[in-house]
Amino acid sequence: MIGRSGNPTLNDKTFERTGHYSGRDSMTIDGTVNKAFIMLALLLGGAFVSWSSYFDGTNVMPYAIGSAIAGFVLALIVSFKPTTSPYLVPVYAILEGVFLGALSANYESLYQGITLQAALLTMGVFVALLLAYRTRLIKATENFKLGVFAATAGIAIVYLLSFILGLFGVTVPYLHDSSWIGIGISLVIVAVAALNLVLDFDFIENGAREGAPKYMEWYGAFGLMVTLVWLYVEMLRLLAKIFSRD
Repeated sequence: MIGRSGNPTLNDKTFERTGHYSGRDSMTIDGTVNKAFIMLALLLGGAFVSWSSYFDGTNVMPYAIGSAIAGFVLALIVSFKPTTSPYLVPVYAILEGVFLGALSANYESLYQGITLQAALLTMGVFVALLLAYRTRLIKATENFKLGVFAATAGIAIVYLLSFILGLFGVTVPYLHDSSWIGIGISLVIVAVAALNLVLDFDFIENGAREGAPKYMEWYGAFGLMVTLVWLYVEMLRLLAKIFSRD
């Protein structure tokens, strides 16, 4: 089994039944990177459509919510059935782009320049952690993986409780406000999201080394995209909290 990942789409069991492949039939790092760029292009295309529609005066929120729900369903299918990755992951990227475009446009209408800053910070963190991983300044040891996994699971539980309690009009203290404690909480969540990138890098590298099947390139790119989207959204939330204090 290949190492544990805090990313819920990438875990120990993913490679248990895939077998070992070689040559053109096997997963490669370059192939995964290419798939990730394709996904990014599709995501940006979907984001551009919803972003432009928002500022043209169209109510894009129904489309954004629908895309988010459909994307979540596709993510579940891909997570449990990685063989569907080459077919469903590109669609997921477009749907996620529509959602992110609308979300980003909404934040931009409130705080001008916030989306560019969030995007640059996300890319900066990505590059920094990739360099740290490649130079082995950060190593994805089993204890490291377990810690990130536990932190990610804890954040997911808190968000789920916040959503459920919100249906009854109850707000989780500090989670969504712009107090210094609230900003501190967002910083911690951003850090955990960023550390998931290290586990994604490790997953992709191990998959290529172990001879995972070719379709796992799409799956590895999918897991990386999930983490980047989460990191970008948390960057938006953090910056919005900071800007709201001005």
